[in-house]
Amino acid sequence: MTSTTPTLPLRTLISDDQTLRRLLTITLVDTLGRGAFFTLTTLYLTLIVGVPALSVGIGLTIAGAVGVVSSLVFGHLADGFSARRMLLWLHVLQGAALMGYVLVHDLATLVIAASLVTLAQQGNGSVRSAVVGRAFLGEDRVRIRAMMRTVTNVGIGVGTAVAAIPLALGTAFAFQITMSIAGALFLVSAVLVAGLSAERVDVGRTSRGETDADAATQKGPSPYRDARFLWLTGLMGVFGIQFGLFEVGVPLWVVAHTIAPDVLVSPLLLVNTIVVVLLQVRMSRGTGTFAGAGRAMRNAGVLMVLACALWAGAGWVGGDGWGPIALAGVILLAAVLVHSLAEITSSAAGWSLSFDLAPQERMGSYQGVYGTGYALGAMIAPAVVTMAAINLGTVGWAILAVMFGAAAAGVVIIARRAARDDAAAIG
Repeated sequence: MTSTTPTLPLRTLISDDQTLRRLLTITLVDTLGRGAFFTLTTLYLTLIVGVPALSVGIGLTIAGAVGVVSSLVFGHLADGFSARRMLLWLHVLQGAALMGYVLVHDLATLVIAASLVTLAQQGNGSVRSAVVGRAFLGEDRVRIRAMMRTVTNVGIGVGTAVAAIPLALGTAFAFQITMSIAGALFLVSAVLVAGLSAERVDVGRTSRGETDADAATQKGPSPYRDARFLWLTGLMGVFGIQFGLFEVGVPLWVVAHTIAPDVLVSPLLLVNTIVVVLLQVRMSRGTGTFAGAGRAMRNAGVLMVLACALWAGAGWVGGDGWGPIALAGVILLAAVLVHSLAEITSSAAGWSLSFDLAPQERMGSYQGVYGTGYALGAMIAPAVVTMAAINLGTVGWAILAVMFGAAAAGVVIIARRAARDDAAAIG
């Protein structure tokens, strides 16, 4: 396996590494399509096609379950088959499935299209994580995941802005042509994937001619027998519910439980995107060790508890006039900033631990299991968030704060024990 030098500046790392440049380009093209498509999907299905909102929710939930299985399966496949070829065909499948949304007309066809999209998307995520873990070493892997997250937010932001055109036009054709173009972008990415270096991203061979997957049957534990990694997966999946909190809970909370104007929802989401773009790479520095990851996760836990308190506090503000409205807006802005910092630091800690606790020869299997934790968290997030924060108000926010704090504390314990074991092994 080829690796990069961890001390290289990011600009040098990008300019010197063709594989990294291609991965970042693929990420940008993918997320341009995702940003445009997912901004339009629900509105297209409900307003243009006429699928009931309840049916849309059921269909997307079923698709979410398919994504959980896909994350697991493709992670394992990445240890025994060409990751480059799998990424290529998964991109083709996702592009075709996205374009297939224009044929959706009822719950059954929605389930088929959404399940294929989610299968490809989650499988893509597991295989891509395995590729990063295999192609790079040490802290470079965390820095590269941070760069990819930054590019993801840029792409989604631009794609979301493009989606404003069909939203303004409001016609079925405008929706359909934009969604088809979004799907076609994944076909463009498939061409870019074909140019990745097989030597860097595919499974290698040992001196005896075995593949990494063959060697893995004799070396290193299965992720299902690695209790520490399973705990990490579960705890990070729980903490990952904060993504659903932002996407589902915050808009509902702002509109229904605060005196802030409804129009503020969009700027709050935009602030989150800007913060991640500006700070993800910078705040990921120093997390490439067990000790550094533990510190980052400790900070993430504290920040997330504070964010829950601020979100709840915005709902306490009442009264008439611009004064109370401005106060509620300031509190919401503070909440989104703190929440965004928690997202950044927890992501960096999770990347570092998921790579460093995984045996190199089983990188795909471990990343598949790790991705499954996030997929499960994403699947249950809407229900957890609405039942807690939206239905219970302040009490619900307190429950969420305890949940996030406990999950972060568990990850910190794992990181500290891993650091201690690492030091003992070196000593």
